[in-house]
Parts: sequence; structure tokens; C-alpha cells
Amino acid sequence: MARWIQSRRRPVPVGAGRREDGGTPAATEPAAPIGALRDALAGLGTTLDEATTCTELARAVVVLAGGAAAVLRRTGDAPSGYEVVAGDARLLPDARRVAAALRTTGPQAMDAHRAAWLERSAGAPPAGAPPGGALCTPLTSGDETYGVLVWAREAGPPSEPEAEQLALLAERGASHIRHARAYEDVSRTAGDLQRALLASPGRPHPNLDVAIRYLPVGGSALVGGDWCETVRLHFGRTLLVVGDVMGHGLEAAVDMSAYRSSLRYIAASDLPPHRVLRQMDDIASGEADRRPATCLLARVDPGRGQMTLASAGHLPPVLITRDGGATQLPVPVGPPLGTGLGGYESATHVLAPGEILVLFTDGLVERRGEDIDHSLARLSALRFPAGKGVDDVLETIVDRLDAGHAEDDVAVLAARPHSRGQEASPEV
Repeated sequence: MARWIQSRRRPVPVGAGRREDGGTPAATEPAAPIGALRDALAGLGTTLDEATTCTELARAVVVLAGGAAAVLRRTGDAPSGYEVVAGDARLLPDARRVAAALRTTGPQAMDAHRAAWLERSAGAPPAGAPPGGALCTPLTSGDETYGVLVWAREAGPPSEPEAEQLALLAERGASHIRHARAYEDVSRTAGDLQRALLASPGRPHPNLDVAIRYLPVGGSALVGGDWCETVRLHFGRTLLVVGDVMGHGLEAAVDMSAYRSSLRYIAASDLPPHRVLRQMDDIASGEADRRPATCLLARVDPGRGQMTLASAGHLPPVLITRDGGATQLPVPVGPPLGTGLGGYESATHVLAPGEILVLFTDGLVERRGEDIDHSLARLSALRFPAGKGVDDVLETIVDRLDAGHAEDDVAVLAARPHSRGQEASPEV
């Protein structure tokens, strides 16, 4: 699996005795105890990150056999320099020599003629380096070669058991690198799909300022089951929507996209909010695999200074008055979408110019072990400086409720109407 490269002498096969011409014999040092080898193997692949795996591999080799170790990763058609070095880097051969041999020979030829590849990687040590050689072991798993594990020490070439242990570490490390790259490919594909699902909301009428914040739970997700939408209606009205699909992650995001598509289609008919919910419920309940979802609609009419609300199992919105106070708005609550139960109703409230309507999902306010009424009261207790815009209001809400550390996805939308003849705030 590997050969020792003597930097100032001809390479000697591992395990060979003293040659008749007086050449250097192989070392006879014993291999590391089986317990140490087991611990070294257990320390590899603790994550699905390739760089972390390479670091663990180099460190495990040095702990097991001493000296210095490095990984020369192969990405695409070109090998890179040493990604990580453990131990005394002066003991290692120049990475450019190893990389040049890998470029010249290629992974297939390297597997077929490993001894020739090792010959090409030999050479005099760099200035100031101690005498010694290097053992180069390809990181191969299946039909793919992911780079080279390079190990060196000043004491001389390894014994055959030592070389076999290092080859086993390289084999196990290559397997973990293969898994890490496969995971990266899947994550990239999932990310592309999530970005496609994370469509931008529609544009409201100019008589309405709207700001949206979306915070998916977890560091790796781009989109989940929470969503916001704005739909332009006739006569200067805008339909504001916030929804929350049951569950998390990509599966919930797929259903979220389906709900969003049906909403846009139904809202184009300019139906009252409760009838929009009824039709959405009919469509969702006809699909056995569709997850239930809560949804809150607010049809805002700045010209008349009013809004009409309808809820499908969703938390009520909050109205921020011109003096900075916040209060919950009562709204009839029907069953979640997808249940097929129907029974939605609408309620109309006054929305004066300068007031801000806030719609949100439960992740903004809910905390583990806390009653939902207490959670909503915490939001209603917030006070806002008079005259603040919708973006400033959302920043205040997200910051004071610590939404960045919420246990669920967070979607929140704020809207402020303009009176007739009043100029809209400049768009960013």
C-alpha cells in the first residue's frame, strides 16, 4: 500500500533486509499496540467535514507513529498543497514534488504503478531539514483517490507492521473523506432546492410599507415551513399572509411552497379572506401527504383605513399604535388548513395611517414550558418610539424577543399604510 522514500539514498522496499551491496536495511521497530491503533481509528471521521477529517488523520498518524504527517488533498483534476500538517513540518518532503508526481501520473496510474509514483516523489530534502525519508500512502476509497497521506520521521523507514498500520489509517481516512464529499454534494443540492423554494414575496401597493424577517431554526437550513406573502388586489388593497406548516426542514418547505402557490392562485380571484382560507383548505385536504398548516390573512385597504382578518389556527396579529403601544387584535380562529373542516370567518378592524400591523408565526413568541398567553403578553408589552418605520419595528421585535435563538422557525411581517396623498417611504 505504501513505500518508504529515502531522501538521500535509493528507495528501499519496506521489510527488506540488508542488501548484498550494503544498502540501508529496513527498520525493525515494533508497531504501536492494538489499543493505540483502535483509539486512532475511532478518532477519525467524527464529523462530515472533509477538512476536519484531514486534521484528525494527520494528528492520529503522529500520535500513533511519531514524526510528522500531512495530507495532500486532491480536488478536481489538480492536487492542492498540504492542507494540514501535524508534527515537525521540516521532516516532510516538499509538497510541490508530491503534487507534481500526482499530476503527472494521475490516480489510476498511481494505483497501478504505486512504486513508480513513489520514485518520482523522492528527492533531496529542503535546506535545513533533518535527514530521513517519507512514506506516501494514497487516500483511496473505491475507484476514487482523494489525495495522499505523507508521513516522515528522522529515525528512518518504518517496519512492515508500522507501514501496515499507517496504510489502515489512510484507508479509513479516505473512506471518511468520501462520505464527507458525498454529504457536501447532497447538502449543495438541498441548498439549491431550498433557495428555489425561498421565493421572494410579491410587491404590495405603494400605499403600504412592508418589511419581512425570516429566521429558519438551525444553522444549516435556509428555509422551513414558515412563510410570508403579499398579494396585490384591486383598488389599492393588499393581502398580507403569514403561514406555518407543521414540522421543520426541507419536507415542511416543500408543503409550504404548495400552500403558497395555491394562495396566489386563489387570491387572484379577490375573494374575502375567509373564503380564501376555505378554498385553500379544500385543496390541501384533498392531498393525503400534505401537512397541516396554520395561516393568517389580512386584507389591508389603506384608502378606507381598514383591514379584514381571517385565521386558520394561527396566532392573532398585533397592532402598534402611533404612540408606540402594542395590542392584540381579536380574530375568529378556524381549524388549520388541510383538515377539511372549514368554518372560517372574517373580522374587520380600523387601521389608521401611521399604525403598524404585525403578523408573525409562533416561533417568534413561544418558549418551552411557557403558556402561550404569557408569550403573547411579552410581545404586547413591548413599546416602540413614535414614528419608527416598519424595518426598525421588526429589528426591535426580533432583538428584544431574542428570535435569533428561537426553538422554531420565525417569520414576521410588519405593514404600515399611508393616508391619501402621503408619499410612501423610499424603497431600499
